[in-house]
Amino acid sequence: MKALIIGGGIAGPSAAMALRQAGIDVTVYEAHAGGADNAGVFITLGSNGIDALRSIGADALAVAAGFPTPGIDMVSTTGKALGQVRTSRPEGDITSRTLKRADLYRALRDEAQRRGIDIQHDKRLVDVEDAADGIRAIFADGTEVHGDLLIGCDGLHSTVRKLIDPAAPAPAYSGLIGLGGYTRGVPVNTEVGSYQMVFGKRAFFGYALAPNGEVWWFANLPRPNEPARGEVEGISSEQWRSRLTELFADDAGPAVELIRASKEILPASPVHAMVGVPAWHRGRTIIIGDAAHAPSPTSGQGASLSIEDAVELAKALRDLPTIESAFTAYEALRRPRVERIVRQAARINNNKAAGPVGRVFRDLMMPMILPRLANGEQTRQTYGYHIDWNAPTAA
Repeated sequence: MKALIIGGGIAGPSAAMALRQAGIDVTVYEAHAGGADNAGVFITLGSNGIDALRSIGADALAVAAGFPTPGIDMVSTTGKALGQVRTSRPEGDITSRTLKRADLYRALRDEAQRRGIDIQHDKRLVDVEDAADGIRAIFADGTEVHGDLLIGCDGLHSTVRKLIDPAAPAPAYSGLIGLGGYTRGVPVNTEVGSYQMVFGKRAFFGYALAPNGEVWWFANLPRPNEPARGEVEGISSEQWRSRLTELFADDAGPAVELIRASKEILPASPVHAMVGVPAWHRGRTIIIGDAAHAPSPTSGQGASLSIEDAVELAKALRDLPTIESAFTAYEALRRPRVERIVRQAARINNNKAAGPVGRVFRDLMMPMILPRLANGEQTRQTYGYHIDWNAPTAA
């Protein structure tokens, strides 16, 4: 069996490694001419994502690229402690890590190539043709390749999703703009690896102290109307610096100092989620990861869910007799889990953009409900998810 994988970000190389371990031949086709070595700011790789990589022996480089971030302290605009959230599996044997998105891309790509997996660049998919004897992928450069199945790992703005279902919904705007940066020389009153999340008066601010003394920070700014594509990306770093210091001027904490001292503020982007995609597969084609179900970054689960998808799909293709039965079993297994996490992230986004009355209610109720919700069954379900590579996938 030969699988054609479209997309070389997180899900693509993960799927390639899992499929290779399942005895399936793979090639990865990436639209960009080079690697995504400068993509995005930083992300969390949850303990469940690390566990999924560990099931195929591919966790070492990704773990080495980040630093442990086992939990989050929630704080109000006045500095009042709202509660703590555990962001690692309760067993404590695997701790979630924070790392730069580009470093995770690089770690997965390098490990895949070390295993002999072919990753071809400048291959932008334009069409697929499904036939009884296999599937043909057609690229913008005029080349075509043939395989037994095609896996779309091409992210939020997936081409494969539209080829499966031209009526598929577009990514949903969350009402937030996200941006961030890295700052040195500003002391913060927090332990290394502990996230601080501030529900500010006008916007949301989060930061973590890295082992080298650098503070990694991000901001989420409420904006009800979705900006035009490229609009916020075109705003300069200095314009954002001025705007952000104004937004956080009345909040407790080091936000203003961190923003002022940041050498560079990385480009902003609207925060989107991909939810409610009715068709994940058709014929010999399937989508996984953000192409099928992107939670907003609030979840801290986008990368981890993509890696879980990759491993679970490889197991299904290994264990079940037909591609169709494998796709069906995979979707039945994955859809309830990922859609629950997407909904949870959407609820948190609403708290980030709360109005004056909502802020008062949130700050009163969160200390009472957060320990029960965030450190109990929800944490176990999200971060404690374990994939046993040797256990067969049921039809």
